[in-house]
Amino acid sequence: MATVDECRNVLEKLAGKVAKKSGDFDGLDGFERTLACDITDLNVSFNAKISEGKLTDLMDGDNADAEVRLLVASDDLIALSKKELKPAKAFLTGKIKVKASVKDLAKLRKALKVD
Repeated sequence: MATVDECRNVLEKLAGKVAKKSGDFDGLDGFERTLACDITDLNVSFNAKISEGKLTDLMDGDNADAEVRLLVASDDLIALSKKELKPAKAFLTGKIKVKASVKDLAKLRKALKVD
C-alpha cells in the first residue's frame, strides 16, 4: 500500500504534466470543473480544479460538491503513474472509477491524456 505522501506526489506530478500540455487541447475553452480524488484504501481525498485543460489548486481533503470524482486505490494510482497500468484497462476493470457526466468524461479524456 502506498502512502498518502506518495499519492499526493503523483497527483502533483500529474497536475504539472497536464499544465505543460494544456495548450495542446482543442475544445477545452471555458471548461471548468471541480475534481475530487478519493484514495479508497487510505480513506483520504484530494481536491483540485480543472480549468481550460489545467489541473490546479491541488489540496488535501474532500470536496463533497465536486463535479468530477475519481476513486482509486493507492497502489493502482502509483501503477498508473509508472505506466505499469494503462488508464483504459484500469477504467474497464474497475480499478479506477470516474463519476462525472458523459460530456465531462469525453473532455476529461482529452485533458488528462498525458505521457
